[in-house]
Amino acid sequence: MRVPRLVGLMAVDAREVARAQGLFVNAPDRPDFHLAVVDYVVRQYPGPGTEVPRDSVVHVWCDFGEGDGGGGGVREPRGPLPPTGGLRGEREEPHDGGPRTVVLTRP
Repeated sequence: MRVPRLVGLMAVDAREVARAQGLFVNAPDRPDFHLAVVDYVVRQYPGPGTEVPRDSVVHVWCDFGEGDGGGGGVREPRGPLPPTGGLRGEREEPHDGGPRTVVLTRP
């Protein structure tokens, strides 16, 4: 079966769409996702159209909809900034079996 597009749906709708397709939805950053209603799905893995077996889990990441307290944030510079130098870690998007290797670089 193919994974449906869940991005843009409210959490409650994403769960229903996935359930209708025989899939489960999990939000790794939200342990209370099963209670979420007004959060909007902003990212999913695996992506829409990916072939998966029935009863697979689709991971989603959410944000509040406009006017509901999310998406805004502080729009002014804050200090002090962290010192420059040192190693920085970057993670790639998960692929086929989970996350790939962490790449460390110097600025």
